[in-house]
Amino acid sequence: MKTSLAALLLPALAAVATGLAAPLSVTTAVHSKPDATLPAISYLKAGTDPMPAIGVTTSLPPGWIAVELKGPFEGFVENKDLAKSLDVKPGAPIRLAPKADAAVLTLAEESDRTTITGIRGKWTQISLDRKIIGYAFVGATPTPSVSAPAAPAQTAPAPVTPGVYGVTSAGQPAPSVSLGDGGINGLPRQYTGRFVSTRRPFTPRRPYDHALNDEAGRRYAYVDASRLLQPEQLEKYINLNVVVFGTATATADGRDIVIRIESIQLK
Repeated sequence: MKTSLAALLLPALAAVATGLAAPLSVTTAVHSKPDATLPAISYLKAGTDPMPAIGVTTSLPPGWIAVELKGPFEGFVENKDLAKSLDVKPGAPIRLAPKADAAVLTLAEESDRTTITGIRGKWTQISLDRKIIGYAFVGATPTPSVSAPAAPAQTAPAPVTPGVYGVTSAGQPAPSVSLGDGGINGLPRQYTGRFVSTRRPFTPRRPYDHALNDEAGRRYAYVDASRLLQPEQLEKYINLNVVVFGTATATADGRDIVIRIESIQLK
């Protein structure tokens, strides 16, 4: 049995070694599946050595390799795919742009570590801090897998460039850092945003005196500072980009989110 297993594994390992024998000669698109007709989720620059993914057992078409991409990544999920704890529900698609037909970066997993970095209508922008597996073609120009005459060779599409929240290209590392663990209700975690005061002259007082805004200037959560030992120090963070650590819950009426913070620092 051992001999048979080795005989099966050695050709596969040899094929991988052959595919990765030299650095990439051109910038290469990475897809969510081994299909060149799908949108790219990331790019490997020319001259880099792709990191082969561990544990991929499915057979790949000739010329394709599975690669490991390091996070964090920027992504978008629909608000309905967020649990009450603000964790992304397992199995929910994480997309590259805030629209239903945008390419899927990956599917959420229960153990994901995520940070909410913005809100846009019915979409929530997140930073996903884990490795994902993608597929790159390193052989000759692939032929699209459709029942039609072969099309002329196509160059890799340009990176997707959403015009919001500082996303510069698909699958690029996110600017914020997350240390929070996902998947556990009520677990404190990190949130980023602009720290602002909600108090305005001649207007009714808000439920909380402070809030976090996203990069578009929209409030996405109130801030409850009652757990801080020195809440008077908050004023020095007004209108600055911060990272807070705390627990997020819904307000009593269920219309808003409030983060009960335990610490605050400049981003």
